[in-house]
Amino acid sequence: MGFILDFIEALFADTSDPDWLGRRGENLTEKELKYVKFFGRPGKILKNVYIPKGNGEFSEIDVMYITVKGIFVIESKNYSGWIFGNEKHTYWTACLANGTRNKFYNPIKQNRTHIRWLRKFLENDMQLNEVNIFSIIAFSERCELKDIRVDSKDMYVIKRDRLYATVRDLYDDSDDIFSEDKRDEIYYKLEDLSEIDDEVKEEHIARINKKYNFKPDREVDVSDDEDDLTCPKCGGKLVLRTIKKGANVGGQFYGCSNFPKCRYSEKIISENDDENTNEVVCEVPKENSKKCPRCGGELVMRVAKHGENAGKSFYGCVNFPKCRFVENIDE
Repeated sequence: MGFILDFIEALFADTSDPDWLGRRGENLTEKELKYVKFFGRPGKILKNVYIPKGNGEFSEIDVMYITVKGIFVIESKNYSGWIFGNEKHTYWTACLANGTRNKFYNPIKQNRTHIRWLRKFLENDMQLNEVNIFSIIAFSERCELKDIRVDSKDMYVIKRDRLYATVRDLYDDSDDIFSEDKRDEIYYKLEDLSEIDDEVKEEHIARINKKYNFKPDREVDVSDDEDDLTCPKCGGKLVLRTIKKGANVGGQFYGCSNFPKCRYSEKIISENDDENTNEVVCEVPKENSKKCPRCGGELVMRVAKHGENAGKSFYGCVNFPKCRFVENIDE
């Protein structure tokens, strides 16, 4: 019956609409979680939870799974194509087969901010200071996580078909911190935040669109929490600044809003930058492309960005950095 309803929904929906794709991804994520039974103690699922920030604004969590072991906060990304991203980068990239590149805000940073506001809410409204919160980024099965680099041990970037196993493993490796009654209390408290008025939701969307000057054909997918960057030195807000003098004039960085009292700054690393390479990393292999003689992966054309060969093209393996084979292009 569920399959038939899914088919009917897709048949009459505008499948190019990003809002529909987002809702579709969240529904599929919810369906995966319903398979997790945990020996008769299944968790409770909430979608589209609006956590108040205390200033009239909200941080929207896609999917939450509340268990006796803690709370799973899941950011659902229903993208197709090849996904490239680094935990340190501000934006990630989805590369489609036709060569189109769509940037979207780093979902690890996005979910980390969701969790920060969730913790504040639990501390202030439920006096819960110690809560296990697990961060999971769940991408569609239609995409390929081509080059994802995550250093933090508490962040999990997976495809949706691995959600069941990931949640199960984290559950099995964790101790109980709630009774089932406490789990239910948390659920009902947070459930109220998923049932806010449509008017509030529309105001939330309008605020995001206005803040980022959103246009329907815009390639960058922004987050409502994109500006919630906190200075690790003083707790102030990090704001985007532009270098006005010196060798890096015109470049951008995040600086503390409390400058000059606090001089903390943070370099912006784009989706194509990496401390270990100087080439563009996002290229989709074309049909009949060359094979890497070292590992058998596809060879794609890249452009050196720095050094004496800056601007020159070469072939590099798509499996970089695991495979560092390069081949010069004769000019």
